[in-house]
Amino acid sequence: MSLKTIKIAIVGSGPAAFYAAEHLQKKLGDRVFIDMFEKLPTPHGLVRSGVAPDHQKIKTVAKVYDKIASNSQFRFFGLVEFGNHVTLEDLRSHYHQIIFATGAQTDKKMGIPGEELIGSHTATEFVAWYNSHLEYTDISFDFSGKKVVIVGVGNVAVDVARILSLTESEMRKTDIADYALENLAKSGIREIQMLGRRGPAQAAFTNPELRELENLEDADLLTLAEEAEPDPLTLTELERKPNRTTQTKIDLIKKASKRIPSKSKKIVIRFLVSPIEIIAGENNRVKSVKVVKNRLHVSDDGSLRPRPTNEIEEIPADLVFRSVGYRGIPIKGVPFDENSGIIPNERGRVLDKDGGKPLLGLYTTGWIKRGPTGVIGTNKKDSGETAICMVEDIDSENTLCPEFTSTESINALLKEKHISYSEWLKVDSFEKGEGEKQGRPRVKITRLEKIFEVLKEVQ
Repeated sequence: MSLKTIKIAIVGSGPAAFYAAEHLQKKLGDRVFIDMFEKLPTPHGLVRSGVAPDHQKIKTVAKVYDKIASNSQFRFFGLVEFGNHVTLEDLRSHYHQIIFATGAQTDKKMGIPGEELIGSHTATEFVAWYNSHLEYTDISFDFSGKKVVIVGVGNVAVDVARILSLTESEMRKTDIADYALENLAKSGIREIQMLGRRGPAQAAFTNPELRELENLEDADLLTLAEEAEPDPLTLTELERKPNRTTQTKIDLIKKASKRIPSKSKKIVIRFLVSPIEIIAGENNRVKSVKVVKNRLHVSDDGSLRPRPTNEIEEIPADLVFRSVGYRGIPIKGVPFDENSGIIPNERGRVLDKDGGKPLLGLYTTGWIKRGPTGVIGTNKKDSGETAICMVEDIDSENTLCPEFTSTESINALLKEKHISYSEWLKVDSFEKGEGEKQGRPRVKITRLEKIFEVLKEVQ
């Protein structure tokens, strides 16, 4: 006989977590009780702390999550950290199923000398800092120098370049952290170079992101003429398999190579260069980035890959941001594949090892399931796949058998103050209200003490 009441725990509160909750609510109706655990006081993951502050339209997806959270059988527990406040054994004894949706929380390393010099930062920490992520508000960046190198040409790298280039008036239309606005407004940065290992056709950024760099108030988008032209192998590939999107990207890059600079800042996108060392100057600070120039070749899998030449160049830099991809981090008690940086799984069912057997009652979704690929909407399909497996296991009674079946039983474990979704909505309303006073989307709270102050005031 099928279970009448299903208790499900979700660890993480980003898009994948909310879409998993939505799928389960639709499939299981009033049989399902969902508790979502988040180590931060605020939900929504990268929608709040990753999406660029000048991309407000993307953030409107939070309204969908508010609707999911309004279900009377959904609870949010902010400020509850898995592995600290609750353990895997705790959740196993209170829930029939557990979903891990913790994302990809750290950057991949480049593995070159000088990566840890003063002035060398990950894109992750910079993005989290300007987006008011509470674990990154105390980081400091030195924007007094003129030259910045960004390693990578994906959309995150473009976001970093754009934020570094915004004028104060452009920033004041966004929800960028106030401390970031203040620091960046006084920035001495005048030149930003983005480094791509392959050619213009293979650059990971999207055309809309590239076009945004063309329309900045006080920064010119530039490329080098000799690097903007596709190489013979790329041209052959495009003749064989024409691609309008790729051709548009190439045209935009060529256009940038002909632009005459007229603004006070410039963003230069470089191609076919790989960093091989970050060189130290005085006081162990970044002085420059040594790169090797590449040529493309056809790899064994048929893709075009970079191959280093003997040509070396040294690019002056006062600040370096590394944006070469994200990876997941291990979760206490949960299998983890160090090579891929994900939880080993089959269609969302957690496996004891890569290619191994499913672990009863454990599931995963989002970037920690598949790796850091796709956009916010990609998580909806991904979470749907996981939810289908979960419902199959419920129907076949292949679930955990929790010792504590009451929906209130988890509260006995949570000794520390946690934040509910209704409390989050009060914080959300306060931030938007403060933003309205300044003609901004919101003014984010950047201290936990202030969140508690607001909650005390609005009760």
